[in-house]
Amino acid sequence: MALSFFQKIGRAVLGKSRVDDNTLDAIEEALVESDMGVDTTLKVIDSLEERVEKDKYMSFDELVGLLREEISALIPETPAATSLPSPYVVLVVGVNGVGKTTTIGKLANYYSRQGKKVIVGAADTFRAAAVDQLSIWAERAGVDIVKQAMGADPASVAFDSVSAAVARKADVVLIDTAGRLHNRIDLMNELTKIRNVIRKVVPDGPHDVMLVLDASTGQNAFQQAREFSRATDITSLVVTKLDGTAKGGVVVGVSDQFGIPVKFIGVGEGIDDIRPFDKASYVEALFKPEDLK
Repeated sequence: MALSFFQKIGRAVLGKSRVDDNTLDAIEEALVESDMGVDTTLKVIDSLEERVEKDKYMSFDELVGLLREEISALIPETPAATSLPSPYVVLVVGVNGVGKTTTIGKLANYYSRQGKKVIVGAADTFRAAAVDQLSIWAERAGVDIVKQAMGADPASVAFDSVSAAVARKADVVLIDTAGRLHNRIDLMNELTKIRNVIRKVVPDGPHDVMLVLDASTGQNAFQQAREFSRATDITSLVVTKLDGTAKGGVVVGVSDQFGIPVKFIGVGEGIDDIRPFDKASYVEALFKPEDLK
C-alpha cells in the first residue's frame, strides 16, 4: 500500500535539522492531496504546530513518530471480533461503481472459508446487471443466493433472504441494496423498509449496516458517507481499491469525520483480495521507510 503523500513529506523535510513552518506547510499540502480531508488535516496540523512550538527543535524522526501517533488516534478502533449471532445479518450499502457487489462476493467467500454457511440476498433489483453479477460471485464463493425478478420489491428480497437463512440454519446473510443517491428521502424510506422486514424475522437485525467506499474517488467518498449516514445508521466501512492508491488518506478522514470504524479493506480484484482492517498495520504501511526516500 504505497501512499505517495509520505514520499512528498519525506522529500520536503529530509536533510533538514529541524521542523519549521515550511515543513508544516508541506505536510498540510500532502495530507490534503491524500484525500484525508481538510477538517482532519487541520486536526493533525494543529497538534503538530502545538508540539513544535513547545519543543522548538523537533527532529524529522520525532516528527514522523508524532505524525504516526496523531493519525492512529484519529482512526476509530474496529470492534474486536466476537462470536456472531446466527444468522448474522449484514446490510451492504453504497453507490453504484464502488465495488459493492464485488465486495459482497468477497465477503461471502471470506466467511465461507471460515466454515460458515453463507446466504447472499440480491436486493438491488433496479439493475439486472447487479443481480447477474451477484449470482456469479455467489457461485464462485460456493454460497446460496436469494433473488427475485428485476424490479421486485427490495424489501421482499431481504425478507426472503433472512427467512431462508433462518430456515437453512445459515450463519451469515449478506444483503445487497440499490446504490442510488438521487433522492435521499427515497433511499431512507427504502432502507427503513428493508430494516423493518428484516426485524420481522430477526428482531435484532440487521447486525451491521456496512457502507462500501472506493478510496480512489477522493472527496466523493466523504459526500457518499455523509448522504448514507443521513439516510441510515452506518455501523462499519469497507474501503476498496487500496491496492497502491495514493488516496489512502480517505480511510483516516472518513473514519475520523463520521466516527465509523473500518471493518474490511479491498486490496485487489480477486475473490480473496479482502481482509479485516488492522489499524496498526495500516498506519505502519503509511510510514514504510521506502516511502520516505
